[in-house]
Amino acid sequence: MKIYTYNGKNNVCGQRIRMARLAKNMTQERLATKMQLKGIPIEHDSISRIENGSRFVADYELKKLSEILDVTMDWLLQDIDE
Repeated sequence: MKIYTYNGKNNVCGQRIRMARLAKNMTQERLATKMQLKGIPIEHDSISRIENGSRFVADYELKKLSEILDVTMDWLLQDIDE
């Protein structure tokens, strides 16, 4: 499968995920643990790569991230400038 980039990144939600995580005073490790408890196998280094835009985010991951971070999927998908 070919993964394309958008503005040089593999996702558009990374910066928003970081913002929401920090607003909840949550570490990347804690976010990864919460994801694992919801059945998503992910490690904290993957959270780091998502946040810096170097990792693709699957739709099912985005759904669980929005639930854990208590934000909408729409908000996560907005460009940071919006």
